[in-house]
Amino acid sequence: MTSTLQPANPTEAVKRPGRWLALSVLVLAVLLVAVDATVLGLATPFISEDLKPSGTQLLWIGDVYSFVIAGLLVSMGSLGDRIGRKKILLVGATAFGAISVLNAYATTPEMMILARALLGVAGATLMPATLALIRNIFHDPRERSLAVGIWGATASAGTAVGPIVGGFLLEHFWWGSVFLINLPVMAVLVVVGIKMLPESRNPNPGPWDLVSVLLSLIGMVGVVYAVKEFAAQGPAWDSLAVGLLGAAAVYGFVRRQLTLPAPLLDMRLFRNRGFSGAVLADLLTILGLSGLVFFLSQYLQLVQGRGPFEAGLAELPAAVGAVAAGLIAGRAARRFSVRAVVSGGLAAVGLALAALTVIDQSTGYPLLGAALLVVGIGAGFSFTVTADVILGSVPKEQAGAASAVSETAYELGAALGIAVLGSIVTGVYRDFTAPAGTPAGAHESLGGAVEASAGLPTQTAQNLLDAARQSFVDGLALAAGAGATVLLLASVAAWFMLRNQRLDSGQL
Repeated sequence: MTSTLQPANPTEAVKRPGRWLALSVLVLAVLLVAVDATVLGLATPFISEDLKPSGTQLLWIGDVYSFVIAGLLVSMGSLGDRIGRKKILLVGATAFGAISVLNAYATTPEMMILARALLGVAGATLMPATLALIRNIFHDPRERSLAVGIWGATASAGTAVGPIVGGFLLEHFWWGSVFLINLPVMAVLVVVGIKMLPESRNPNPGPWDLVSVLLSLIGMVGVVYAVKEFAAQGPAWDSLAVGLLGAAAVYGFVRRQLTLPAPLLDMRLFRNRGFSGAVLADLLTILGLSGLVFFLSQYLQLVQGRGPFEAGLAELPAAVGAVAAGLIAGRAARRFSVRAVVSGGLAAVGLALAALTVIDQSTGYPLLGAALLVVGIGAGFSFTVTADVILGSVPKEQAGAASAVSETAYELGAALGIAVLGSIVTGVYRDFTAPAGTPAGAHESLGGAVEASAGLPTQTAQNLLDAARQSFVDGLALAAGAGATVLLLASVAAWFMLRNQRLDSGQL
């Protein structure tokens, strides 16, 4: 594959001073988002105890961020191409920090859901801008591969830093403190970014079409909401109507982009099989992983009785594997092939999830740790190479919009994964047989059962917890099997769709 635009003098572009310092600022933004996403899982039992959300509200707290961000990523990526990626990154980072305070001090489930939604609006400005700036700072393909690998490794490191720091905070402070850790990171990002980041934008962007923005938002939120409700509640006329409205909006968005002289998203990008294959691989990978990961923190704490800090450490192998794989993924894809690395990575994740189908309440850590390590390695290889393929498939003027497509696939997959796989866990969990006198809230979530047990006689409480934990683990095992199936199918699809795909060799 050949990048659409290459600098006239690659060596000169590679030697541009300050590019690695600029990258350090960009990865801070990635760290900001990754830490925020991972600490929520650890904080969920505490949020359940304090805010007392229903099972459905708990799922909304978990995935409304992804719903909103998926609906706005393309629009914000395109806006960055138009007004400047540095500008939108710094404004978004400032808003992200400010809204984190609202998350920290939420007092009701409804307020928490609103705060997470607003955080999604701010978060939609960050990820596309970081990848687009990498595309414009690093012109040499090999350096760009390394930069993307560092970008991906930092996101993975955030999944380790988030639970460990979050676990420490949860054991010493109230749950809102896990959101306040965004503030110092945001402050450093803004102060350093003002001086170090170069501004870049599309020199001939055209207008920012608000009709397309609305169609994108309505379409994504409508479709994902319908899938979530169908998975959780079964077929219903209201969710079907919302889904049809969302599908109609997506169709309208696509049609409008094909007719606009300066579209928010150039739909012709999807004619590139490598681009489409990379996007699909991203979406299916996250769909298979996210629902499982969302509930794994609850398993470690509420089923196996680990403290938040210990649960965070227990999830460390996934991040370690992803960091290591991300840093060598570009070199591996050039030595072997893009499709071998991506397809192999997806298959590894699928097999690791398949191993977790045997999970029970007393599963030892060697199995969990090994599975998480393999998941991290497979995801690190796949995500890094697909991001590189997507960035290298487009002119640098369209880097923001293309990056947004990649991130939309990521966030859409996360929302669908939590909705579908999370609903499998919740659906199985609700069917457990509880002792007489058990409060109704015990069937809403495992956190609800733990809370309900505190007011029951000792033997009744123990019977309730045993039944609830076993039902939760049964649902988790079933979700792991569904995730494994999705990942193995994604591996096969990537093998065919990424045929003959190559990363640029560059001049180094």
